[in-house]
Amino acid sequence: MKILGIDPGTGICGFGVVEITKLNKPIARDFGVIATPPHTPLPDRLEDIYNSIHEIIKENQPDLISIEKLFFSKNITTGISVAEARGICLLVAKQENLPIYEYTPNEIKKTLTGYGSAGKKQMQEMVRVQLGLKTAPKPDDAADALAAAITHLFSSRADLLAPSPHRLN
Repeated sequence: MKILGIDPGTGICGFGVVEITKLNKPIARDFGVIATPPHTPLPDRLEDIYNSIHEIIKENQPDLISIEKLFFSKNITTGISVAEARGICLLVAKQENLPIYEYTPNEIKKTLTGYGSAGKKQMQEMVRVQLGLKTAPKPDDAADALAAAITHLFSSRADLLAPSPHRLN
């Protein structure tokens, strides 16, 4: 099974593909960011994200998408643009007929570290450990996307006992 994790954003959108091996061990197949140029009109940035997510799906053939739920911070303007980027990612997943699962930032942090308020460095280190990487994945957005994928892996194992409340479609 391959899981495409997404950390949505307009300026930087993180992605990470995690595959479960026959030995039930997660490994990173691909990860990185979609960076859109600053001061570019929003429709152009969203089109870039749309095209890039399609390409990532085409190259990696994931079985499902695990995406971070929107978390509104104090800056509502940033929250709105992140919501727009997230909407683009959800649209592409729907067009590709991929099941979509979503997790809050706190759920992702708690799954990986046991603590819902874990910091970026702690999250990067736990992603590194879980995937057996030599170095922590960078930038943060790519590590967060891998963390979303790992969270689904752990949640799907728990779902063998109870159905998932995280599935969107």
